Amino acid sequence: MNTRMKDNLWGYFFIGPFIIGFLAFTFIPILSSLYFSFTSYDLFSSPTWIGLDNFKKMFTEDPRYFQSLKITIIYVFGGVPARLVFALIVAMLLNTASRAVGIYRTMYYMPSLIGGSVAVAIMWRNIFGDDGIVNLALQGLGLDAIRWFGDPTAALWMLIALSVWQFGSSMLIFLAGLKSIPQSYYEAASVDGANFMQKFFSITIPMLSPVILFNMIMQTIAAFMTFVPAFIISKGTGGPLDGTLLYSLYLFKQGFEYFNMGYASAMAWVMLIIIAVLTSIIFATSRFWVHYESEGGR
Repeated sequence: MNTRMKDNLWGYFFIGPFIIGFLAFTFIPILSSLYFSFTSYDLFSSPTWIGLDNFKKMFTEDPRYFQSLKITIIYVFGGVPARLVFALIVAMLLNTASRAVGIYRTMYYMPSLIGGSVAVAIMWRNIFGDDGIVNLALQGLGLDAIRWFGDPTAALWMLIALSVWQFGSSMLIFLAGLKSIPQSYYEAASVDGANFMQKFFSITIPMLSPVILFNMIMQTIAAFMTFVPAFIISKGTGGPLDGTLLYSLYLFKQGFEYFNMGYASAMAWVMLIIIAVLTSIIFATSRFWVHYESEGGR
């Protein structure tokens, strides 16, 4: 056996665990879910082929499906822009020379590390409870307390507030992007008499636009897949009045509560298509607002 073949065998040996894991836990499950989406499958008996019936039911016979889709769209388009704006503001505040800036970055990143956990969802539920700190603060200001768990709209915006609070990962990416912008650009703009807002919209935003595109796509995909906060805060019901019935929560309920795994698989593939279409639209429109310095602009 020659040296090249030995090197190849060692390469296959080290990459083997990844390939096995990818096939066993990603590729094969994906293909299985595609097959199940065309079947009636309750997890306990063999799947029965029913063709497009799951998709027909989804779009013509299931009002809760459209409710979950509407709630998720509001959650995505309400939460993602707010999170990105908040993350950018904090990143700009932290983009300063300070001895404690490392500590500040860690503190602001912590919510993203623990924000999707069960413990934080429970904490959030307590914060917005009838006797929680939010209602106590409102009453202290002379305002009426809000029944966050009795009003579908209030419950949804409570979830959106939690998603905005988890801005740490986006903030760090924005911060890295801000660090890559040459200070000479700002110095030249100052010499020309530009104020802060002119620098922000003429230098910061264009130079940061590729980072904004990346964060927008990643956060949009993550928002569509949000599950734990809605499950914990609504105690698995999606209430009140399906006001927090996010798409992934309804998919879970169909698959593991109602044992309609075939229908849940069909929902998963429709979600994949929706995310793919939305991502494609973002990429298609990016040519009008994303600036790449190496290409001399767009």
